[in-house]
Amino acid sequence: MRAFRLAYDGRPFHGFQRQPDVPTVEDALFDALRELGVLGADADAPPGYAGAGRTDAGVSAFAQTVAFSAPDWLTPAALNSGLPATVRAWARAEAPAEFHATHDATSRSYRYHLHAPPDAVSDERARDALDALRGEHDFHNLTPDDTGTVRTLDGSLSRDGAFLVVELTAGGFARQLVRRVVSLVASIARGDRDLAAVDRVLASAQLPGPKGVPPAAAYPLVLVDVTYPDLDFTVDADAKESARTVFADRRDEHRTRARVADELVAGLRNRP
Repeated sequence: MRAFRLAYDGRPFHGFQRQPDVPTVEDALFDALRELGVLGADADAPPGYAGAGRTDAGVSAFAQTVAFSAPDWLTPAALNSGLPATVRAWARAEAPAEFHATHDATSRSYRYHLHAPPDAVSDERARDALDALRGEHDFHNLTPDDTGTVRTLDGSLSRDGAFLVVELTAGGFARQLVRRVVSLVASIARGDRDLAAVDRVLASAQLPGPKGVPPAAAYPLVLVDVTYPDLDFTVDADAKESARTVFADRRDEHRTRARVADELVAGLRNRP
């Protein structure tokens, strides 16, 4: 059994897990394994296959982890030769035969880049909201899931220019939990809700309709760590550098697009 760390730009994909008729990260991975002869044309998945988490449509990652029975020659660089540029393997680890990438993870960490200029939000209110959400709670009002809603949440918040960076860690996350936590924190930071909203959300009563908390947008969210205490990952230097180059190029492309959007905003602002 071998585990691989994957990084991907989630914006072109409809999430990690396979779905009919839409592109997903898992589809790209299985297509690569078929192209490389690791996965048979009629096989559903490699033996022992599992992934660490099912990131939503648009969510990115640099520590997604998959594991399956793989030949010795399948290095991260070799795997990348079959993957699209938006998905890159960069490290691997040998794992015991019974290893399961989902169940054996002891923690997962996500980082959300919330556009929140200092003149539009209160960092202090954001921190107070996040502090109130930390610890063990039943987050049933922050997920569409009916089970597995009790979680122990840890988190931190930092200011980076016009962004508040919210990092959340737990053993596992119910669906949309990270994005709804961020949405709640942001609404309190903006003054749209008071801090007492946290108590109402964490109470046993179900919040109906407009009193519920919608999920924040998916694309600013990144899966940044999945912890496996018994695995020792080895970084493939060439694969990592290739991934850095690919994502740096994509970053520069989007910076250019943002500059063009700035030009449009400025031009319209300055017209009488």
